[in-house]
Amino acid sequence: MSDIVIRAESLGKRYRIGERERYVALRDILARAISAPARLFRARKPASPNGDATHIWALKDVSFEVRQGEVLGLIGRNGAGKTTLLKILAQVTRPTEGRARLKGRVGSLLEVGTGFHPELTGRENVYLSGAILGMTKAEIQRKFDEIVAFSEVEKFIDTPLKYYSSGMQMRLAFAVAAHLEPEILLVDEVLAVGDLEFQRKCLGKMGDVARTGRTVLFVSHNMGAIARLCPRTIWLEAGRIVGDAPSSGVLAGYQSKHLKRSASWTRPPNANLEGAVSFLEVTVVGMDGTPCVSFAGNEQATIKVRYKVAQPLRALQIGARICSHDGTVILSTADVDGTGYSGVPKDPGVYTGVFRLTKGLLAPGSYYVFLAANLPGLQAYEVVDQTVSFEISNVDSLASIDGRLGAVTPLFEWETTKEASNDDPTLTPLASPSLG
Repeated sequence: MSDIVIRAESLGKRYRIGERERYVALRDILARAISAPARLFRARKPASPNGDATHIWALKDVSFEVRQGEVLGLIGRNGAGKTTLLKILAQVTRPTEGRARLKGRVGSLLEVGTGFHPELTGRENVYLSGAILGMTKAEIQRKFDEIVAFSEVEKFIDTPLKYYSSGMQMRLAFAVAAHLEPEILLVDEVLAVGDLEFQRKCLGKMGDVARTGRTVLFVSHNMGAIARLCPRTIWLEAGRIVGDAPSSGVLAGYQSKHLKRSASWTRPPNANLEGAVSFLEVTVVGMDGTPCVSFAGNEQATIKVRYKVAQPLRALQIGARICSHDGTVILSTADVDGTGYSGVPKDPGVYTGVFRLTKGLLAPGSYYVFLAANLPGLQAYEVVDQTVSFEISNVDSLASIDGRLGAVTPLFEWETTKEASNDDPTLTPLASPSLG
């Protein structure tokens, strides 16, 4: 038998732009037939291949195959068609054209929290959500303790869900979905929610699933996670496949096209600011205080972050990651570093946070800044990936001067002393042998 478990053949999905067409009942069809009989026999206008003023193709002519046990990454900018493709494969959405064939039981992590009810306890919601996701009662009972332990809400498992924080609900929802045992697992960008520690835990779980030999399709904007988990990656652009090859080459092409060096990032004017915390502006500046995208190895880069707090928060942490061009996290920092606190109270208002990268800290290369505002261990208010980007050049870099290796090349303070010796002042023994 063929080991092909997913085959997509010329898939296309066409959506109507604007107001949704209301549900059409049988009585509506009969009324239309009576009032205008000719309408039923009127030929439909063929769909334009590139869409028109009222329609758009979210996917067009998408074809690929996935073998059993393969872990396939799916990348692309927002609106590229990634989620639409997964919904078609999960049989949530019907394609406008083409077809998809899947062999085996399919599980999907498209929206965490499917089937959760606020009036039921956490325990009851585990059984309800698991049943909706396709797990049998025996499967849920066998994995119940493991699900609860993964979610880290054991203390509140018999408390109604309406008393859970949004972060706790997300933990429990993902724990249920992550313990499915299908032959094919479709994972959307569900790992972008939650605090950073829980994100790492979720990625570890995805790694475990991949190692069991199950087929996984993984959608993510986290290039480091794609590179680590997926040997092969498909790159979607405007609903079409523009790359399908080993991940290293596809990620390099994607980054070179979309990760342009930019010293400033500003939130779009029409963006939603209804969240508890919203990032407004990020800027990387040089030693003279002006925006800069290229630094010599001995120059200091300063990152400035403006954000808005819309409601009183009992604890808030603004975290930043410096990532290499392929998504690898080089270092992490937060505005609570050195304070001994995991978060600090914030009143409503606009704040500016500033942190400086030590001279010579980063090896030559391209970097970008990832930002997260969260209530540590409980809730992520906002995450913004690939804000400002900059480059560290070889000029006056320790990596090029003395050949030292590593992603970071910091200057450490060394203290060297010479121990006194009565026998030979030029020789300092490290230890005296014992003669018994």
